[in-house]
Amino acid sequence: MNLPAAREVAIGPVTVGGRVPFALIAGPDVIESEQSALRHAERIAAVARRAGVPYVFKCSYDKANRTSGRSYRGPGLKKGLAILAKVRRAVGVPVTSDVHEVAQVKPAAEVLDLIQVPAFLSRQTDLLVAVAKTGRAVNVKKGQFLAPWDMQTVVEKLARAGARKILLTERGTTFGYNRLVNDMTALPQLRTFGWPVFFDAGHSTQQPGGLGTASGGTRAFIPVLARAGVAAGCDGVFVEVHENPARALCDGPSSLPLKDLPALLDQLVAIAALLRHS
Repeated sequence: MNLPAAREVAIGPVTVGGRVPFALIAGPDVIESEQSALRHAERIAAVARRAGVPYVFKCSYDKANRTSGRSYRGPGLKKGLAILAKVRRAVGVPVTSDVHEVAQVKPAAEVLDLIQVPAFLSRQTDLLVAVAKTGRAVNVKKGQFLAPWDMQTVVEKLARAGARKILLTERGTTFGYNRLVNDMTALPQLRTFGWPVFFDAGHSTQQPGGLGTASGGTRAFIPVLARAGVAAGCDGVFVEVHENPARALCDGPSSLPLKDLPALLDQLVAIAALLRHS
């Protein structure tokens, strides 16, 4: 299935899609502290810079969709956005986080270079319209309950509301029983809409509710799925990265150890380059 290059999308100082063969969106699942966010952003940015890869730092200020009400959610909107603003200034990288309701969109747009709409909210019209009207780049994760072609109406909602910089992210499909399944043909199908498509290699290994009071995951499969996603033609990879996943406050089982990122990134860049020159 040969597809034309996706439209270029500017995210702060970096560009994805178009002639850019590969880009990275990565960081811890949730902001654990200001020091942790700065440390992870600096170290991941150094890895991406060495590999020559455009990089966007991701980290949530609030994880609203938790298995248990007792799970750590993050520092919240005000404090979290202040931390992300500091990361943006100090490290010099664009930043992204997810919004969960319309009231969060305006303050988020004042800080974020890329606004993420979570998978479970991918069909929420009011939220999509509010994000589109900010003029910021928007990344919508395909709902685990949607077929890839169902995202066409999502793209149409965004475009009608004025969005001109759209990313779509595939993160697996739920079949229940704490499992997600990846259909790699979803990536070229999503690309038929003309916008850059990312593959969420971390959340694709997630086992929703698999630990009873928290989600499990099989992080050993992150490199396998990431390589498959790039080989299938995605424009970049979205992955949660943590210096010590065993101690992560959220989604540690589906986070890539930071020490493993350099080797994996080299492999992904090589695969993307091979496809570009084939």
